[in-house]
Amino acid sequence: MPTGVHIRDARQQLFDAAERVLLRDGAHALTSRAVTAEAGVAKGVLHRHFADFDDFLVELVRDRIARVDDQAAALRASAGTGSVAGNLTGALTDLFDSVAVAIVSLVIFRDELRTRLRRTRPTQGIPVLTEAAAMIASYLRDERDMGRIAADADVEALALSLIGAGHLLFAGQEGAPPEMEAIDKVVTTVIADVVQRRLL
Repeated sequence: MPTGVHIRDARQQLFDAAERVLLRDGAHALTSRAVTAEAGVAKGVLHRHFADFDDFLVELVRDRIARVDDQAAALRASAGTGSVAGNLTGALTDLFDSVAVAIVSLVIFRDELRTRLRRTRPTQGIPVLTEAAAMIASYLRDERDMGRIAADADVEALALSLIGAGHLLFAGQEGAPPEMEAIDKVVTTVIADVVQRRLL
């Protein structure tokens, strides 16, 4: 790597390489050597920017969590427009791209990674999925406030149901995402009661 390359550029290059290794070879194959080889840089580049490989993985997951935070803002902005089911189907499709599913597998696979993540983000559940559930719950809370779902809707329970079902749908696929109709069917079924009761 040429000298003078910005640290952020090197970090992103390594993150992109790690995602490619995850997608191609799975969580078990993700090592510092695999990442630097995929990125086409010397092994020392990773250790120049991160304390150790687990520190690198923590930052990789945080980068994905930051994307969830960006998606949350866009989803909340859609409250009151379109259909609730359509908005949720789109959100789950954006959320569970192949990289996100691979990142969740990585977090489950590596105990030390979960431990380090919880030191700075002391949340229950699995990082990335926990933030995704919070995103869905916030959106549903806005829709409830606008009267588009039942006033007594348990948005946290609905969010957990949607994230769990969404993850199962996407994690069960090899390469191609599930059909949009399959995602919409799950979403529509999960929220059917709160949508119908709102209409009574």
